[in-house]
Amino acid sequence: FPVTIEVGLEIHLEEIEEIVILRVEGRVDVSTSPLLERAIDQLIQEKHLKLALDFSGITYLSSAGMRVLLAKTKKVQSEKGSFVLFSVSEEVEEILKIAGFDRILSVYPTEKEALHSFHR
Repeated sequence: FPVTIEVGLEIHLEEIEEIVILRVEGRVDVSTSPLLERAIDQLIQEKHLKLALDFSGITYLSSAGMRVLLAKTKKVQSEKGSFVLFSVSEEVEEILKIAGFDRILSVYPTEKEALHSFHR
């Protein structure tokens, strides 16, 4: 998989047993969220429908970034896939909770738990 680097955001892709992990680092805001959206859209088009986002390297998540997460969660679920986040920082987790997104998005504390969720 290619490594995508744009100002403020890096995405590294890794595949483990049909699950694609997007290791995202930096800020997900109005200028970088389209990059994340394109990366996820491309994976969906290629029929990768088990997606796990590693948010351990995310320092900031804006409302634009949250809209992308919400839209892509719905898109993957409509294709009968799974879309999860893991290793979310306390700051980002707080943002998700305030927005009520913690009830919509599947968020796991660790990579192991996130990967395990695909095998239920």
